[in-house]
Order: sequence, then structure tokens, then C-alpha cells
Amino acid sequence: MTAEAIASARRILAIVLRHFYLYRSSWPRVVELVYWPTMQMALWGFITLFLITKSSWIAQAAGVLLSAVLLWDVLFRGQLGLSLSFLEEMWSRNLGHLFVSPLRPAEFVAALVLASLIRTVIGVGGASILAYAMFDYSILSLGLPLIAFFLNLIVFGWSIGLMVSGLILRHGQGAESLAWAAIFLIQPVSGVYYPIDVLPEVLQAVSKGLPSSYVFEGMRAVVIDGVFRSDFLAYAAGLNLVYLAIGAASFVAHLRLARNRGLILQIGE
Repeated sequence: MTAEAIASARRILAIVLRHFYLYRSSWPRVVELVYWPTMQMALWGFITLFLITKSSWIAQAAGVLLSAVLLWDVLFRGQLGLSLSFLEEMWSRNLGHLFVSPLRPAEFVAALVLASLIRTVIGVGGASILAYAMFDYSILSLGLPLIAFFLNLIVFGWSIGLMVSGLILRHGQGAESLAWAAIFLIQPVSGVYYPIDVLPEVLQAVSKGLPSSYVFEGMRAVVIDGVFRSDFLAYAAGLNLVYLAIGAASFVAHLRLARNRGLILQIGE
């Protein structure tokens, strides 16, 4: 590695380390990472146990709901983890300090992505362990396709997180609610808990433009039919490249605008 690449890596790791120290000194933040995935897992786990006693179809595919919940949380935590990592810097009025340092926008984005990955693994990992302990269900039963599902969902989450963070940079704290609301706009058309073909034709057209819909359709194919749909994976990966490029470009464009207008020093608690 060149000296410049080493310096860039150190700046990225410095941001990640900053968030590590933040969570190490704040146990409520760590609990929050595991709390919501665990609550969703428990809720849908008990719903699944109830439906097992009422439906033979559900009895054959009992893992569908729990798989859907845990994979949905990968997408949700990926987006929210990136957005909250950015908001932590904004709330502490640290953005101005960061951007007068040698830190580059691409390095800041890379640090946010790594921080989001760590948060997602902790949150979903904790819920997965409890799902096995409480309901004798392991998300690892999906096999190797689980890796493809995880990667596609978290990358899509990062794309949305970057767009949301850019909008917060541009519009300030008034746009903070987007960090929690944005991801739920796509949940109904992602087919998390039901097949896409139950949607009206107009919404099916919207669904076909989202990587998440192909992931959840692929998950059901694995759980119910025992078939891995590589075509769904290819569609999801291709769309993710587009969304990630749009998300990164949007964030950088809003960052430049915020710098030019002096907005960075004006936002924070």
C-alpha cells in the first residue's frame, strides 16, 4: 500500500474507532442495537407458533416469517445504522471539526458504512441467537444464499441511508424523521411477509425496481421450494449498484452544497 492509501485507511478507522468508543461507554446504545430486532423476532415468533397450530401450509413453511423478520432487520438496521452514525456526528456538532481535517468525503462515507455494518451484525446477530434459543430456528438454515441475501439488503440499506443523510445535511434537523420513516416507505412493496403477486399491478411495477423485493422472493423460494433463484440475486445486485451510486452521489452533492452555504456549522443539538 502507498503512504496515501495508509493515511486514508487510518482516517477511516479513526471515525469507526470514535463510534466504538461511543458505544463502549454507553450501554443503553448497545442495548438499543439488540432491542428492536429482538422484539420483532419475539413478536413474529409467537405469531408463527400460533399459526402453526392453525394452518398446515404454515406448518411446512414456519421459517418464512422468522426469516423475513430477520432479513428485513438487516435492511432496516443497515439504513438506520448509517443514518444514526451520521446523526451522532451532527448532534455532537462534530461535522465542522471533521471536515476541516484531512478527512475526505469518500473516507467519511466508508467509515459510516463500516459503523453501520458493525451495528447491524450486533443487532441482527443477537436476535438470531435468541430466535434459535426460543423457537429452535436458525437463520443459518438458509445456507450459502443467506450471504447473498445479507449483502444485497445491507447495501440497499446503505444506499437509502446515504440519501437520507444527504437530505439532513441540506435541510437540517427538520429532516431527521426521514432516518426512521424512509425505510418503511418501501416495506409494503418489498414483499417482506407476502409474495409480490398479491400487490396491485401498479405496485408490482414499483416492486420490480427495488432490490429488496427480489431478495425476499428469493428467500421464500429457498425456504418453501428449496430452490436458490440466481436470477433474483442478479437483478438485486444490478439494482444495488445503481442505488448505491445514486446514494453516494447524492450525499457528496449535498455535502458540497452544505459546505458552500456554511450549513455544516449551523446544525447540531
